[in-house]
Amino acid sequence: MVFDATGNSQSMHAAFSYVGYGGRLIFVGLFQGDIRFHDPDFHRRELTVLSSRNATFKDFRFVIQALEKGHINIAPWITHRTTSDNALESLPLWFSGKGDLFKGVIAF
Repeated sequence: MVFDATGNSQSMHAAFSYVGYGGRLIFVGLFQGDIRFHDPDFHRRELTVLSSRNATFKDFRFVIQALEKGHINIAPWITHRTTSDNALESLPLWFSGKGDLFKGVIAF
């Protein structure tokens, strides 16, 4: 499993090469353009690509301000937590679909 949160086209393109066979690539950063990959490699390696919803810096600023002012209570949304040290054990369960995951948070 590889997470790319850069929003940088070169990093996002390179991320495909770091995913193991049958692995998942998760894009969190938003890049305003096209990302290309070599289709035969993608299929041969049976990769899965996931992404978060796209948002702009303005969107994030609006949401952060609403959180800081207490206008949004996110406590009920976070069903799972882990640390960066325990993420490798936690993430496979989160993505298995066998739990009641709504939103997971990794603390660094």
